[in-house]
Amino acid sequence: MNKNTPLNNGMAPNLTTEVAIIGAGTSGLYTAYRLTDHDKYTGSQVQIFDMNTKIGGRLESVIMPGMNFYGELGGMRYLTSQEIVTTLIEGYPLSEKDLSKRIPVLKDDMTPIDFPMGDPSKLFMYLRKERFKQDDWETAQAEGRKLRTRFYLNEEDIGYNSTQLFNKIIYDVLMADPWFVDTYADKVTTGPTPYDYSFLLTSEDWDVVKPKLRYCFDASPYRGRKVNDLGFWNLIKDQISQEGYTFLATSGGYYSNTINWNAAEAFPYMVGDFSADVKYKTIEEGYDSIAYALANNYTDKEGACIWSENKLLTFNKEHPRQETYKYELVFLNLVSNTKWKVYANTIVLAMPRRSLELLDQNNFFFDVNEQETLGHNIKSVIKEPSFKILMGFDTPWWKALDIDSGHSITDLPMRQCYYFGTDTTNNNSMLLGSYGDMNTETFWKALSDDKVLFEIKPNKSASLTELMELNDVQATRLMVNEVMNQLRELHGPEVDIPDPYITWFKDWTDDPFGAGYHAWKAGYVVGDVMSYMRKPFSEESIHICGEAYSDQQGWVEGAFCEAEKMLQEHFEMDRPIWLNPDYYLGW
Repeated sequence: MNKNTPLNNGMAPNLTTEVAIIGAGTSGLYTAYRLTDHDKYTGSQVQIFDMNTKIGGRLESVIMPGMNFYGELGGMRYLTSQEIVTTLIEGYPLSEKDLSKRIPVLKDDMTPIDFPMGDPSKLFMYLRKERFKQDDWETAQAEGRKLRTRFYLNEEDIGYNSTQLFNKIIYDVLMADPWFVDTYADKVTTGPTPYDYSFLLTSEDWDVVKPKLRYCFDASPYRGRKVNDLGFWNLIKDQISQEGYTFLATSGGYYSNTINWNAAEAFPYMVGDFSADVKYKTIEEGYDSIAYALANNYTDKEGACIWSENKLLTFNKEHPRQETYKYELVFLNLVSNTKWKVYANTIVLAMPRRSLELLDQNNFFFDVNEQETLGHNIKSVIKEPSFKILMGFDTPWWKALDIDSGHSITDLPMRQCYYFGTDTTNNNSMLLGSYGDMNTETFWKALSDDKVLFEIKPNKSASLTELMELNDVQATRLMVNEVMNQLRELHGPEVDIPDPYITWFKDWTDDPFGAGYHAWKAGYVVGDVMSYMRKPFSEESIHICGEAYSDQQGWVEGAFCEAEKMLQEHFEMDRPIWLNPDYYLGW
């Protein structure tokens, strides 16, 4: 796997190209790869621009000093039901179960491996100062008991774990709507126990259900309203009380799942894929390998270039070369602090919401006085704060608790920790010490902004020189001390947890990303917004694509699907031969 993709942080004033792609994240790289793969465009006719020093957007796989495996600061896994990302990594056809017999799509080899979720009988759930194992709910159910916690749940909800309770809510809302019962009742089943629910709705089914489903509970203030117009928090509270909502928000591990986002969009997201053989996987060479593999296929084309450390300031139609090129783009080269111009006939803004908002809002495209619909639709998604802190330890101390992999969950501000792995040659081990999101962001922000950094500690396989190279990504001392206190409280007195020797901190809330991932707001007609964003104005050759405005938010697959639909709809490109013709790309 080649991660030495050539980047050009220089300038070429008055550069001309057919397609200017802004953003070297997964949607931008995929677009460039597809446009140049079958000679629809030459490499010089497609140029990528990004203000960062690296490619991949919100993918960032890193190896910490003293270790021989990757940790993930950004996106870290994929589902095998996500056919574009799976095919790009594993080859095609997907019906061939022997990976060695599949045909590769990209020239770089990537090694797909299972993403270990761990043994729930070993992993912790620490809520309201009460410590459980993650399978304690199922153990009690098998014994005919209801596990009681310190949450004052409605009597009928006691004994459900978070996944089961989410399923119960969604089932009850679906089956309360007579239209749904008449149309899809055979695809939603219960039993053999009260905790078992099965949702066999396909993605196409959900796209029919989401705009039509109504909330049919007579005693509710939301009676008769479309579920699409309700916030998920509103709906959960109405179904199982505010205390039930608090239980789900904390025990589910992610506050982002239960914020007041579009309830109709939340339903398929929470029940997941129904296919029995779907599983989480990742890439041994780091999950950001998918970005580098796409980039390498693109940069192999003559004239192809990824212009790094070049920030788009604005673009306009009134310029000296408008007879030949529709748009003039103005960039700031961050290395030299010099402005320069590029001319193109098509612009692809492969960018999330905050990055779009950082562009010149007074130009013809964004002008709020002229383009009210675009501004409204840009704000159709919620920016979800997210940060990660990787921690390196001399030993895998969690193995003293018989934990090998997976993640533990708590209502402490750290929220989750992932046990990423161990270098078998020296025992150095990596932990994702906190996977914070939403409500916890302000707790950690004051600590992460402190000026005193964590003091690195060299060990037998990580020298001080190596460690000092990561000074600019160290968490602060206050933050590490707080994380360590919470790790010790989560895991209890049965294990002695040493201090780490190295950390690596990333806050995706910082500009230009503005968020770790996104969620649709209630009340928007999501399918219409998605289609609109791919080409906001019929008279302009300007497109927006990426994870933010997809129906698989938080996943690389969402970015790929939006880019692929944009290419087929507006660049007259055929579906790639390697993609299953029956695979549904969404709205």
